[in-house]
Amino acid sequence: MDISFIITLFIIGLIGSFLSGMLGIGGAIINFPMLLYIPAALGVGQFSAHEVSGITAIQVFFSTIGGVIAYRKSGYLNMKLIAVMGISILIGSFIGGFGSTLLPEKTINIVYGVLALIAVALIVIPKKGTVDVPLGQLVFSKGIAASLSFLVGIAAGIVGAGGAFLLVPIMLTVLKIPIRVTIASSLAITLISSIGTIVGKISTDHIAMLPTLIIVVASVIGSPLGANTGKRLNTKVLQMIMGILILATAVKVWLDIL
Repeated sequence: MDISFIITLFIIGLIGSFLSGMLGIGGAIINFPMLLYIPAALGVGQFSAHEVSGITAIQVFFSTIGGVIAYRKSGYLNMKLIAVMGISILIGSFIGGFGSTLLPEKTINIVYGVLALIAVALIVIPKKGTVDVPLGQLVFSKGIAASLSFLVGIAAGIVGAGGAFLLVPIMLTVLKIPIRVTIASSLAITLISSIGTIVGKISTDHIAMLPTLIIVVASVIGSPLGANTGKRLNTKVLQMIMGILILATAVKVWLDIL
């Protein structure tokens, strides 16, 4: 592995983790296509979809740790929401992560593309009831939250994601969770999800250790910076940035698939 490859991986990890901390996502929605396309386009290296999903699984774990730490004193972490969705997504992500070994690379890319399109659709749907409210007054359906997070866990586990890029719009649109509570709590839920995904990926031997280590180091630096930046941005700006990033990624992936 030459120095240009190492620098490229570090920059990819830094960008992905910064955005993950700022937007309350695990970073896989950004890092998956960047790792799949950028090293190959620059001629410094190439990863398979299976290798990328393994790298992003561990990257998500470390980037969300930094984000959760940054939000720990913010008052936006809802423990009831985290417990209900965290347990369900943990089970689902392990199933998806372990089952990914049975799928061809194209199928993994298709799953990613479908998840991205669903996330974009949820973001553009008009939302009601997402203004900030005291945590003690927050009400949501535990059954719906658990069911949806389980399904997200399975799909996200396949592509090595924590699922936050889909969880965030679901929490905003379906569960009507305020955006700042959504961003903070989704980081914690994604952290739990990534544990199941990592266990599944390790059991299928889809982890490239040195590239993963480089991405992780960058994530530890970038995620807290992104989280602190996100606290100062207008909520509508956060949603707009999220929508643009996911849409651009979905278009690129589907163009390659088709």
